[in-house]
Amino acid sequence: MSWTLVAEAKAWPLHEPFVISRGSQTTTDTILVTLIDGEGKRGRGEGCGVPYAGETPASMHKQIEAVRPEVEAGIDRQGLLRLLPPGGARCALDAALWDLEAKRSHISAFALAGVAHPRAVASAYTIGMRAIDAYEPAAAARSKFQTLKIKVGNDDPVAAIAAARRGAPTSRFIVDPNQSWGVETLKTLAPALVDLGVVLLEQPIKVGDEAGLDGYRCPIPLCADELINDCSDLAKARGRFDVVNIKLDKTGGLTEALRLAELARAQGFELMVGCMLGSSLGMAPAVVLAQQCAFVDLDGPLLQAEDWPEALHYREGVISPPEPALWG
Repeated sequence: MSWTLVAEAKAWPLHEPFVISRGSQTTTDTILVTLIDGEGKRGRGEGCGVPYAGETPASMHKQIEAVRPEVEAGIDRQGLLRLLPPGGARCALDAALWDLEAKRSHISAFALAGVAHPRAVASAYTIGMRAIDAYEPAAAARSKFQTLKIKVGNDDPVAAIAAARRGAPTSRFIVDPNQSWGVETLKTLAPALVDLGVVLLEQPIKVGDEAGLDGYRCPIPLCADELINDCSDLAKARGRFDVVNIKLDKTGGLTEALRLAELARAQGFELMVGCMLGSSLGMAPAVVLAQQCAFVDLDGPLLQAEDWPEALHYREGVISPPEPALWG
């Protein structure tokens, strides 16, 4: 048993610049992996990598090429965990192995993961940072979504969230400062955010500052994102955060993400599944994990100007399981 490996970079254009506290981007830059068996069956996967950790399509491609002989010899998902560290390269390869296994076995990836009856899941839609008076129309345009995720920085975030609330009076709000607040800023702002109907605060403080949360009970559930990459990081969040955001690019694929989810739930955390942007191919494996998550943020394809012909179907943020032609 062996595979032929094809890896290539692809840039997906976005509808508008995507702005967060760390910077902005106009494309989603990914690595695409295809594994082809001797009968011509193909498994596909996509990785965006972890940009704030320095990953790029070029660095991911280099990682993949370095392990090409082992992959083409017929590696399985458990072998891949030992071969590559977490990150976008392993994420793309892992997704391709799940897809190929499903096609070879005629058993869906959902069933292989123990999900007998996959259901549609409701994703948040992300509103990137912008001028305060622009938050209201942006939120109004997506006000039918059950959940909106509002990106803010340290410059009058309450005014930004209040503007978004005027545009979307009934949506649940997740607020994501991307580490741009200090602990004292969090404590000061939290009461006003309760009044604005914020249901989750995602990684408001810098990684490394989490000890400042000791003894503090935020009135809004706190979600650890950049703090959590794999199972070894959960100890840093315990007693400080309520939810962990699992992203397949961070864990290095669905295989490790499912293991992290199981351990996190056993330790009392709620689960969120998120993304680093990405096309429908990148989101499809995460829909498997989304089956057990309280919060879902898999809106990458909605932010793109282009997608795969067999793209995921979104209805006001509600995602149907992927068609076999796409993945799994």
